[in-house]
Amino acid sequence: MATMDSLIGMVNRIQRACTVLGDYGGDTALPTLWEALPSVAVVGGQSSGKSSVLESIVGRDFLPRGSGIVTRRPLVLQLHKAEPGLQEYAEFLHLPKKKFTDFSIVRKEIQDETDRVTGKSKQISPIPIHLSIYSPNVVNLTLIDLPGLTKVAVEGQPESVVQEIESMVRSYVEKPNSLILAVTPANQDLAISDAIKLSREVDPAGDRTFGVLTKLDLMDKGTNALDILEGRAYPLQQPWVGIVNRSQADIHKNVDMIAARRREREFFATSPDYGHLASKMGSEYLAKLLSKHLESVIRTRIPGIIALINRSIDELEAELDHLGRPVAIDPGAQLYTILELCRAFDRIFKEHLEGGRPGGDRIYGVFDNQLPSALRKLPFDRHLSMQNVRKVVSEADGYQPHLIAPEQGYRRLIDEALNYFRGPAEASVDAVHFILKELVRRSIGETQELKRFPTLQAKIAAFANEALDRFREDCKKTATRLVDMESSYLTVDFFRKLPQDIDRGGNPIASSVDRYAEGHFCRIGSNVSSYVGMVAETLRNTIPKAVVHCQVKEAKRSLLDHFYTQLGKKEGKQLSELLDENPMLMERRQQCVKRLELYKSARDEIDSVSWTR
Repeated sequence: MATMDSLIGMVNRIQRACTVLGDYGGDTALPTLWEALPSVAVVGGQSSGKSSVLESIVGRDFLPRGSGIVTRRPLVLQLHKAEPGLQEYAEFLHLPKKKFTDFSIVRKEIQDETDRVTGKSKQISPIPIHLSIYSPNVVNLTLIDLPGLTKVAVEGQPESVVQEIESMVRSYVEKPNSLILAVTPANQDLAISDAIKLSREVDPAGDRTFGVLTKLDLMDKGTNALDILEGRAYPLQQPWVGIVNRSQADIHKNVDMIAARRREREFFATSPDYGHLASKMGSEYLAKLLSKHLESVIRTRIPGIIALINRSIDELEAELDHLGRPVAIDPGAQLYTILELCRAFDRIFKEHLEGGRPGGDRIYGVFDNQLPSALRKLPFDRHLSMQNVRKVVSEADGYQPHLIAPEQGYRRLIDEALNYFRGPAEASVDAVHFILKELVRRSIGETQELKRFPTLQAKIAAFANEALDRFREDCKKTATRLVDMESSYLTVDFFRKLPQDIDRGGNPIASSVDRYAEGHFCRIGSNVSSYVGMVAETLRNTIPKAVVHCQVKEAKRSLLDHFYTQLGKKEGKQLSELLDENPMLMERRQQCVKRLELYKSARDEIDSVSWTR
């Protein structure tokens, strides 16, 4: 069976680890572990005696005092019960490993740390100060001292400070895991109590609210607060507790808290009004009451806390898998890692080409749309116009006109027409080249394992693009060679099959058409156009074959071959430079590792503490 101290001590240790890690607060979809753990928020108006109540629970005089708003930042106070005989000490989160045994210096440090953020003005800040106190004289407890609620801004403060304080206090007390210690002075009308008003709004049933009535010894003679303490004036689900703080004279005389506690016990024990309630009054009883209730809350919340921890562990482990584990130091392991990363990139790149991912279809679009469209737009109408045909044929004949067919004119017209095909051929090569470069860029971005290594990303991109540039140049040579091949040797059968004048026996005869008439040149243009159309159809089929063979297949086969060759020549230091991670990812992984350790440690803490159902 778990003891009360072991349960609350467990929560305290987990909360302490949360604050050290920085897993505190924050508006996230998944509540932080800190927010899932119960704590006690101390709420009250200015001069309600909040500070004295906290000091009474701790048994030490350590909080700043003064007029107006003294508490200007939340103080997260974690009390840790130490072994009897050990010296009391305090630690601040912002001064790790520095122990304070003089509590007057603790008070000064709270004031200095407040001023560091807010300045020496009366400004407030929601950034909490974290203080842990280790003492044999305390119970395990987490208390949050909040700025006193006020209705009027004092000199040096903006009018908005009233609302700012209320919003800050509300952000703590409205959390369902927060217990509310509502502090009200007994010599003030309960109806105007700021603490009671706010607690009623956030906890209307009063399940989480503990009423604390201070300054009972300062009430007018002949009056008492029994109606409140016995729950008749303002009933709560939890009991009201009366407190007698040190007087101002006691504070000036440096009366220690042990003596103050003794005087408090004597006041209730000898009071004719409160004597019958003496066992349930005072700061010592309040601390035990809070600790006991906190234990009950913890027992209730343990299953939910465990579920939160397990869910968080699963999410962090998944994120670490996504971010990747730390890089090995051994050169052989580093080389293996680099090759694995290259293979991962290469696999995604091929998926883009082969249809597993989008992008490769754009290459087909070049062959099916862009190339045919470019071929159709070539200026053959102008090149084979009657005027240009006449000009070319005449220039080819020179001073002696052709006798039968203008063969030189035909050849010159065809050569010049075929030369136009070089543009679409090269444009197809360039279009596919730019698609491949875009797929390289996209594949690098989609290779999750590579995101950690910006230097390696840049190297892969550089070598891949360099290889694509080589493939483009080779492919341009091949594509233009296809065009040149068509110019080098004309298909004779095509011209042999052209319609000719024939005699009655089926034999060709000399045409009677005037070889210098318009009809003759139109017929030449028509014949050349038919031949060029045949060549265009051929190139429409062969250029894509050349592009795929020289660019796409080569990219699939040997995109990083040159990089692999250079990689084999690198030493250990050069390999380490390639695996130089993105600093933001390194920081994120470190945060995940620490958070994972925290959650696993918290789970172990809970598992080590058995509790009764």
